[in-house]
Amino acid sequence: MSKLIRIGTRDSELALWQAKIVQSQLEHLGHKTVLVPVKSTGDIVLDKPIYELGITGVFTKTLDVAMLNGHIDIAVHSMKDVPTVLPEGIVQAAVIKRGNVRDCLVFNDNEEFLSQREAIIATGSLRRRAQWLNRYPTHTMVGLRGNVNSRLEKLENSDWNGAIFAAAGLGRLDIKPEESFNLEWMIPAPAQGAIMMTALENDEETRAICAEINHEETEIATSIERKFLNLLEGGCSAPIGALAFVKEEEVHFQGVLLSLDGTKKIEVQRTVALGAHHDLAQFCADYVIERGGNRLMDTLKKGDQKTNIYSTKTLTEEQKHMFCDAVISESSDFIKISLNRMTPTVLRPMPKNVIVTSKNAVQALLTNFSSEELKFENIYCVGGKTKRFVERKIGKVKHTETSAKALAQYLVNYIDGTNVTYFCSDLRLDDLPTILAENHIDVNEVVAYETKYDSQTIDDTVEGVMFYSPSTVQSFKRENDVEDNMIAFCIGETTATEAKKHFKDVRVAKMPTVESVVALVNDYYEK
Repeated sequence: MSKLIRIGTRDSELALWQAKIVQSQLEHLGHKTVLVPVKSTGDIVLDKPIYELGITGVFTKTLDVAMLNGHIDIAVHSMKDVPTVLPEGIVQAAVIKRGNVRDCLVFNDNEEFLSQREAIIATGSLRRRAQWLNRYPTHTMVGLRGNVNSRLEKLENSDWNGAIFAAAGLGRLDIKPEESFNLEWMIPAPAQGAIMMTALENDEETRAICAEINHEETEIATSIERKFLNLLEGGCSAPIGALAFVKEEEVHFQGVLLSLDGTKKIEVQRTVALGAHHDLAQFCADYVIERGGNRLMDTLKKGDQKTNIYSTKTLTEEQKHMFCDAVISESSDFIKISLNRMTPTVLRPMPKNVIVTSKNAVQALLTNFSSEELKFENIYCVGGKTKRFVERKIGKVKHTETSAKALAQYLVNYIDGTNVTYFCSDLRLDDLPTILAENHIDVNEVVAYETKYDSQTIDDTVEGVMFYSPSTVQSFKRENDVEDNMIAFCIGETTATEAKKHFKDVRVAKMPTVESVVALVNDYYEK
């Protein structure tokens, strides 16, 4: 008497359809089967996106447990839902011929929103969300969970413009909305459209039976896609797409890795001869990693961690990646700079002694005058970066200090003459002009730019704030309270002086650079 094969499946309509297809193919070959429906966590918890559930294999774990406990012989899965590393003792037994691999947009009313700036698109997939935002960056994305029918119902009863589905899921349920089309430009999830069976590794009889319905080309393509996913260390919570297919004795592959907001995208395409495809996934994953994929994946892995450091100046990607692993940073500009218009009278007569304390003042000068017009005899600066910028754009700097106060004290003793022109902000500190005036040095102040506060309210998880000027401290205080244990990481002494008015713990970088402030933060977290 032949073995009765117990087929484990989720109890959703789509999962049952897939299990019945497997059942039909096995019974067509003369095998006896029975379906064993099991409810998964992914089907029970519908009020959160999949990536927030914190479970590896959210749709497969319950079936894995049932198999290991001997309640089922095989499990049938949507292959894209299966983790790339299976539980110990469980193996892939077969994959049947693949269905439609594409994503499908179902929309309300009409397609006009595709050419408009504003639109609302629903999806529960980070991959779909990221690719859509990469193509339509001004559109708004909203979450969508549930089975296919409930998602279609939510779309119909909403003010959304559209929602994205797997075309295979719609087709298998014989749902063909008139207002829909496949997104040929969107790279699908690895193994999308494929149905996979797993079995116990030591159950040779069941594995041999499953092998009878295995589709080799689908197995080759999906294995490459899943290996690419595995090598990038991604899962269903990472915006990774991959598609391989066999055509005319060649294996074609395209893959993509994106940032969550779609602003960054790394793509790869490659075609190799069938039989020479075994290293294809490795080659393509290495290609992505070498072009910044490792940094992008690091950022994605930290995505569910809470921000503990906030920078009051927008950091570059390179600066963000200088932080140690314990730091989860966020940044934005807490002050906005507006360069002022200056008339030619500013240079009449040409100032002999000039003070600039920031690159903003230099930018303002160069916006109003050509570098050839700026024939200053003596230029005095604050900060090494400002000095280098001045010497690159205007001319040689006679002397520089790390703070405005230190520069004023230097000028008291060494200035050539008794007059100086100070190109400054409307929110400048009093130290420099006050010290110079007290020592009988006339200061002609020219407001070269205006500093406007643009504070953001930070999360209560933030333990430290990075400041780069007294103005950033003042802006921060407008929208935020300072907790007793909060640390101020400051670029220099002048900034620290302002921070000490509000923070108990104030730390100063060794050098007046953003990179030095990052190092200061790392020193604290690596103690």
